[in-house]
Amino acid sequence: MTASTLDIITWFVYVFSAVLFVMGLHYMNSPKTARKGNFVSAAGMVVAVVMAFVHMFATKIADMTAVYVLIAGIALGTIAGVWSAVKVQMTDMPQLVSVFNTVGGGAAALVALNDILTANVSGLTLVLLITAGLGVIIGAVTFTGSLIAAGKLQGVIPGKPIALPGQNLINVILIIGTLASFVMLCIHPQQRVLWSIVTVVVACVYGVLFVLPIGGADMPVVISVLNACTGTAVAMSGLAIDNVALIVAGALVGSAGVTLSILMAKAMNRPLSSVLLGGFGDTGAAGAAGDGPEGTMRETTADDVAVQLVYADKVVFVPGFGLAQAQAQRELADLGQLLEERGIEVSYAIHPVAGRMPGHMNVLLAEANVPYEQLIDLDDINPQFPSTSVSLVVGANDVTNPAARKPGTAVSGMPILDVDKSQSTVVIKRGRGRGYAGIENELYFDPHTQMLFGDAKAQLQSIIAAVKELIAD
Repeated sequence: MTASTLDIITWFVYVFSAVLFVMGLHYMNSPKTARKGNFVSAAGMVVAVVMAFVHMFATKIADMTAVYVLIAGIALGTIAGVWSAVKVQMTDMPQLVSVFNTVGGGAAALVALNDILTANVSGLTLVLLITAGLGVIIGAVTFTGSLIAAGKLQGVIPGKPIALPGQNLINVILIIGTLASFVMLCIHPQQRVLWSIVTVVVACVYGVLFVLPIGGADMPVVISVLNACTGTAVAMSGLAIDNVALIVAGALVGSAGVTLSILMAKAMNRPLSSVLLGGFGDTGAAGAAGDGPEGTMRETTADDVAVQLVYADKVVFVPGFGLAQAQAQRELADLGQLLEERGIEVSYAIHPVAGRMPGHMNVLLAEANVPYEQLIDLDDINPQFPSTSVSLVVGANDVTNPAARKPGTAVSGMPILDVDKSQSTVVIKRGRGRGYAGIENELYFDPHTQMLFGDAKAQLQSIIAAVKELIAD
């Protein structure tokens, strides 16, 4: 087989794997076919990896030591992937996604960096330096930024915004420094080692300072942005090494991440730039503004809540980050099943930015085997609240605040779940603290709202026990 024939076959195989990536992404449009989408996408990656090995052996571009290193890397990655799939809890999925972004960004940066450092100086064309250099920069920023995001989500790093004095000026200096070293790399390729090191170091520092000022509640948007960066870095690396599979895979991930970031920011009624600059996370000013809602919070008990639920016609559960924090998704699902057995209509209201990653509530409730048909998005569930007998809010705060309908508040204009329009509302909340926006939730002071303070898991267990007693009687 001639080299040109092998290259043609390789190109077509990579195109086939890219088609599988596209098909896999299409299947992920629906939870019903998402599992199939995962398998199809994984098959595309296997095809691409196998073809890469075939091409490497046929062209003899690597010695056996390099082959052993590649096999060891694939084995370690496979073991880590399988371990993660088996051991990591659904409540820890945001952290795992951030770790995957870390690995993806770091790998893309290393591929591009290797292409710069191992090529002959005469082969360092401007196109190669630009594509590989961008892959290094974006990959390095994603690597450290995703590490910080994972640390915030895990609680290793405080979730509140952490800003240095003169943060914006420092960021501008780092961006200029990164671009300057990148330009020097392109102008003086013979000094590639020096300028590559400078570029990587400055980009990594910027990645840290990029994520630190962003608060924990903005993590759904941040994860989407970092996911987009990972895809872009992979695409740039693919362009640098002329690999169709990498280019298409990176472009798909990058475009999906950008689209999702915009949708998440829109769901919070905030410009994407505002989220990335961490402006919403400084809750001090928001909390100080205004006198807060009038009235007092009315407390209730698990027994009283059980009575309301048992004699309701329609119940809507409103999950939030508090549900994930308490790992109470199974208890919520069990309660829903109990009510359904009594002929009560049960739905779950899903706000797009509830939790700490896109689709966080969907993932948690799917793990608890809640039928997907019962998970209803904001636009579809809001018209149903007026006919809802009881809305049970579990750990959701700002996404239910009626203050969003008024001008001049920290959440003004933000699309919310119209829980206050229910005939009766019960809120399970750990304490009396304010939400991430730093203002009181007017829903809690509504005459039709009752507060059940305590750990969500423990309170749901108490409600389930009380419901069973009522049913038995």
